[in-house]
Amino acid sequence: MFIAEKFKSYRKYFTEIINLSIPLIVGNLGQVLIGATDVFIAARHSTNTLAAISIANSIIFCVLIMGMGLMSAISIQMSNMRGNRKPTKKFLITVLNYSMLLAVIFCIICLLTVPLVSKMGFEPVLVPMIKEYIFICAFSLFGMYLYQCLREFLMAYEIVKFPNLILIFALILNFILAYALVFGAGPIQGLGVIGLALAAFIVRMLMGLILLVYCFDLIRFKNPFDTSLIKQLFKIGYPIGIAMFLEFLGFNLITILVGREAGILAATHNIGVTITSSAYVIPMSISAAIAIKVGYFNGAKNLFEIKRYSLSGTLMSVAFMAFCSIMLIFFPESIFKIFTKNTAMLSLGLPILHIAAFYLMFDGLQVSLSGILKGLKMTKIASISLIAGYWLFGLPFGYVLAYHYHMSLRGFWIGLATSFLFMTIIFLVVIYKKFVLLKKVYKN
Repeated sequence: MFIAEKFKSYRKYFTEIINLSIPLIVGNLGQVLIGATDVFIAARHSTNTLAAISIANSIIFCVLIMGMGLMSAISIQMSNMRGNRKPTKKFLITVLNYSMLLAVIFCIICLLTVPLVSKMGFEPVLVPMIKEYIFICAFSLFGMYLYQCLREFLMAYEIVKFPNLILIFALILNFILAYALVFGAGPIQGLGVIGLALAAFIVRMLMGLILLVYCFDLIRFKNPFDTSLIKQLFKIGYPIGIAMFLEFLGFNLITILVGREAGILAATHNIGVTITSSAYVIPMSISAAIAIKVGYFNGAKNLFEIKRYSLSGTLMSVAFMAFCSIMLIFFPESIFKIFTKNTAMLSLGLPILHIAAFYLMFDGLQVSLSGILKGLKMTKIASISLIAGYWLFGLPFGYVLAYHYHMSLRGFWIGLATSFLFMTIIFLVVIYKKFVLLKKVYKN
């Protein structure tokens, strides 16, 4: 009876988080599925193709994710300003210029990594394919960043349906283009890895341009580069960007390290990450919804609502990841075979899915708690905890297991599991202390 009454009192919060999360889930899932489509097509082309794009994307995402983190401050800052009843639409031109400046910087960095690939110790057959993929995809950052900055701006207003429709269109177009360019269709000759890169470039540019047309009437061309806003975005965004960079570097460093041993290990790791990322999309989207709601009520100085939205979103994330854990425990082989039936990859991949089944709930919990911290504009603490979790605990422990205890890929995944557990504990302690402090501050 008590549980039923408690649930009834939270129904409003569950409903609002779900309503805000569903479009975000569709959008984020679309982004993950675009990557999953590339993995699916590459695996059917050849193991070398899959290994090459796995390694190439590991390098590219370690670069571009920093810019994505810097832009994530847009929705946080705008939602806090809305909570304070401050005007925000006049800043759209600044946001656009900010994103294009970031695109130039990180495109150049991506291009600078191309000559370094030859010196990283990969199998010689993979090196030219990795270089070609990175070179082409570096220029797709302009479309990706344009889309992402506009999506972040619209998220602050809880406008997410149209950006998600674009992602659905992009998912379908990417599959058609990638398949045709990789294997060939009619007069089009099969281009292999180059085909995947060209498809990514075309789709990302179209996504950005379509969303720009949608938002064009909102653009005010006065004061095109508001320096005070840029400083605030950088102040909020750089800890997130650093944390995202180091988080992705952790996952992708594993790809690079095992890829030096054998391409098949990098390919297997990429499939494992694709599967877990598909599950992670749900709590990640819920986390973004929590950040928006908490950010709004933090601006309004309403601790009661902050707590209710925080608890509702966190419970939803953990419940979903518990379901995913059950699926990985009972159906790991069927899930892995969606991407490949290669017996060697199956023998390497099934053990890491069993490890993932253990840590998924902690992963869902830590990302929800991270959303609460972002909404409270505590991005530095969230970032430091992420960095410590991966680089002081997870990766060193995984490295020891992989190379000193000869556990290879399994060792790294056990290390990742420990990092999520560490971050969860730290986030819980920090949020509890912050709520105690806010109770005193809001009363005054």
